[in-house]
Amino acid sequence: MRFGHPQHLTAAQQFVRLRENHNSIGNGDLGPGRFTWRCRVRPTPWSRTYSVRVEYRQGKYPKVYVESPDILSLASGRRIPHLYCQEAAQLCLWLPKLHEWDSSKLIDDYIVPWIALWLFYFEEWLASDEWKGGGQHPESGTTDVRDHSGRRTSKRRHAH
Repeated sequence: MRFGHPQHLTAAQQFVRLRENHNSIGNGDLGPGRFTWRCRVRPTPWSRTYSVRVEYRQGKYPKVYVESPDILSLASGRRIPHLYCQEAAQLCLWLPKLHEWDSSKLIDDYIVPWIALWLFYFEEWLASDEWKGGGQHPESGTTDVRDHSGRRTSKRRHAH
């Protein structure tokens, strides 16, 4: 172990933590250097419950998908903000350039709460048609980057 450098966690270590954390109760499949985890997330007591899937390959970023309900149907034809892929409902939870997550951080401590936060903003967006969760908005040419406490970290215009 090198001091001053974060220790990267294996897929198996991440999987065990997901299984043990009451906030990510679910089930999954563990394989060599990878896993798939399914759990249910309810962003508020007044929210619907969502079934989500986390796919992780060691050394890569986790990929998160909403399996049900069908959020594309809930959006009634509107393009949902902060999805990497509209058709697969793959959530965009953080900005990799800001180094908010890496494999030394626990998925159950970071990614699962960010899923709940994304779903909270999604439900608010369904009602207001305005995404209030910050983040990058490349289609508008602006970036409103906020950390997960909601504090703005930068704002700049992109040339398109």
